[in-house]
Amino acid sequence: MPRTALHTQLNRVQTFLAVVDFGSFTKAADFLGISKAMASQHVKALEQALGVTLLARSTRAIAPTETGQSFYEDFKVIVSDVEGAFASVLHRHNGLSGKLRISTTGEYGERFILPLIPLFAERYPALSLSYDTDSSLSDLIAERLDLVVRLGALPDSNLRSRQLAEYDIVLVAAPAFLARHAIERPEALTETPWIANSNLQGPTAWTLHSAQAGSASVVGRVAYQSNASHAIRAMACAGLGVAVLPAWLVEQDLADGTLRRVLPDYSLPRQPISVVYPNSNHVPRKTRVFIDFLCEHLGR
Repeated sequence: MPRTALHTQLNRVQTFLAVVDFGSFTKAADFLGISKAMASQHVKALEQALGVTLLARSTRAIAPTETGQSFYEDFKVIVSDVEGAFASVLHRHNGLSGKLRISTTGEYGERFILPLIPLFAERYPALSLSYDTDSSLSDLIAERLDLVVRLGALPDSNLRSRQLAEYDIVLVAAPAFLARHAIERPEALTETPWIANSNLQGPTAWTLHSAQAGSASVVGRVAYQSNASHAIRAMACAGLGVAVLPAWLVEQDLADGTLRRVLPDYSLPRQPISVVYPNSNHVPRKTRVFIDFLCEHLGR
C-alpha cells in the first residue's frame, strides 16, 4: 500500500476508534479537530474499504457491530503500542513529556492531591497535567482519562486498580438534630432521617461494630441526598439528618462542636483509597510515574 494511502487509512481508523470511545460522531470530531461530516465520511470510507459494517447507527445511539467491536479491540492495541513507542522515544531523548489527564473526587483532591501537584510538576517539568473532579467512577476510555483516584469500595469493572491507603468514616449529626432525635442504640437509626450519598449503592445500609456490644446492621431512611460530600456535610451541619462522612472532612466540625459523633462507641469499616486506570498490557510511563508518586506521598 502506498504511503499516502496508508496514512489515509490510519486517519480513518483513528476516527473510528474515537467514535466508539465517545459514542458520538460530534464528540469524536471535536476531539480530533475535524468536522462531524468529515468524521462520518472517514468511517463510511473505512467500511467501504473493508466491505463490512463497523457501526450500528440509530437516532439515539451509535454502537459497534460484532465485527466492529473486534476491529476496535485489535486496532486499539495497535494504536496503544504506537503511542507507547512514541512515548518511549520521547522519554529517551527529551525526558518524560506529554499530557497526563487525571480525575479525583473534589473534596479529597482539594485536601490531598492538589497540594502535591507543584512537587510533581517540579519533578517532571515537561509533563503537562489536566486535573478534573468527579465523584463517580468515570468511564476512563470515553473521558480520555489516564487515571482516577476514587474513595470507597470500587464496583466490578474491567479496569485495573491499586490501593493507596485507607481512611476512617464516621456517623455524625448536628447537636440540634440530636436534641430532637434520641439515638441511643443502632436500632434507632432505622427511623432516623438520613442524608445519603447517592454515589453509593446502599448509602444508608451499614454495619456498625462495638468492642463491647458486637456488630449491628442498620438500614436508614433517606430524607436528603447528594453526590457531593461537601453538600452532605452542609446539610448535616444544618441539622437535617445523620450522615456518614470521611473523618478528615469533619474533623474541625467535631472539634468545635458543629457536629457530633452518633453512637461514638460504634465504628464503621475503614474505606480504601484507590487509583484506577485502563486495563492495558502497556501502561504509559506517565501513568506509572504518577501512580508511584501518589504511593510515595499518600501510601500506607
